[in-house]
Amino acid sequence: MSNTQKKPLLSFWQIWNISFGFLGVQIGYSLQNANTSRILSAIGADVHHLSYFWLAAPLAGLFVQPIVGLSSDKTWTRLGRRIPFILGGAIVSALAMFFMPNSEHFAQLFPAVFFGAMMLLFMDVSFNVTMQPFRALVSDMVDESQRNKGYSIQSFLINVGAVFGSLLPFLLTWWGIANEPEAGQKVAPTVIWSFYIGGAVLLASVLWTSFRTKEYPPEEYAKYNNLEEKENENPEKVSFFTLIKNVPNAMKQLAVTQFFSWFALFLMWVYTTQGIAQNIWGTTDATSNAFNEAGNWTGVIFAAYSVFAALFSLVITPLADKYGRRNVYVVSLILGGLGLLSMLFIKDKNLLFLPMIGVGIAWAAILALPYAILSSKLPAKQTGVYMGIFNATITIPQIAAGLLGGVLLSALGGTAINMVALAGVSMAVAGIAALLVIKE
Repeated sequence: MSNTQKKPLLSFWQIWNISFGFLGVQIGYSLQNANTSRILSAIGADVHHLSYFWLAAPLAGLFVQPIVGLSSDKTWTRLGRRIPFILGGAIVSALAMFFMPNSEHFAQLFPAVFFGAMMLLFMDVSFNVTMQPFRALVSDMVDESQRNKGYSIQSFLINVGAVFGSLLPFLLTWWGIANEPEAGQKVAPTVIWSFYIGGAVLLASVLWTSFRTKEYPPEEYAKYNNLEEKENENPEKVSFFTLIKNVPNAMKQLAVTQFFSWFALFLMWVYTTQGIAQNIWGTTDATSNAFNEAGNWTGVIFAAYSVFAALFSLVITPLADKYGRRNVYVVSLILGGLGLLSMLFIKDKNLLFLPMIGVGIAWAAILALPYAILSSKLPAKQTGVYMGIFNATITIPQIAAGLLGGVLLSALGGTAINMVALAGVSMAVAGIAALLVIKE
């Protein structure tokens, strides 16, 4: 075996530069989360069919992330091994963000809804191509003694991006950009300009990371990670079915909770705009000013839960150390479920900040605690591939929610706010499942 050496210790700004591009990616992703249903509704999508369009995101994650992870593991170029994927994905993402809010202008080529759905698919695929290597880049570049700092900086940038992306249409309205479609158009200028700005920031921030971060060449990477050169060039092949057969019990236990929590999140992302538009603004007209106000407010409250998530993430570690990871996970999910369920009874838009406290707590726990519980149970040589397989526990419940969304909406009287309440029930079930199933 080669002689293992510690990686060079990096300055704060070197670590910052490694993850800075994630700021822009998260801005784009948050704009998509808060505005996809709004855009598709404006260009003619039926609310009963919205969940089908949202299938693009989990399907992209299910297939793209493992493929990109495996490919970037084997890629060595002058730019590095992760940077080519990060940069390529960012370029496609920015282009898709330009075209999606302008889908109606391509109606002579394709129906507007079809073109919008295609741009959504391109965005989701390219976001996943860009996101996946960012996680690995921190692990590649940062020494073990700085790993917590590396991921905490990345988490901070993700949350800042989420807040900015979610608030952008609201801020543009405040700055005087029209929030109603202009004559002959269907999508509000606030949304269109938000996507332009988001795409530009995404590309600029990724370019910053790409040109300010120099990845280790193969020889150095092997030296820092205790790899034989031949092992680094020709990694041992293991049957995928063997890996599935030997999935650690912790992953199976977490999968139950993951299903209900991500089922809930998907329903929340898809139906919140329509839900509060009906429940608070009293409209179902996707081209009305009231609906667009509801769309902006969805961005505001989504930004709020990102803020609450960022704050709660600061105390998760001491709470988990004192009370146990599982117990904190259980309480967090139940609080999130109660928050979503309470939206059914809220008629004042300002009171929607209250349920976002619970949603933010649940979101922070979902992003951190399953991985903390799982990481110590994985074989060291197969951590990466099992993390890729674990991503299926995120995507499969979203696919299920997408396929069942229209049916469930009809069963609940066609009222979108009932779907948000159903998301609350699912999140609470996730918390109960965590209590009953997960063993630490």
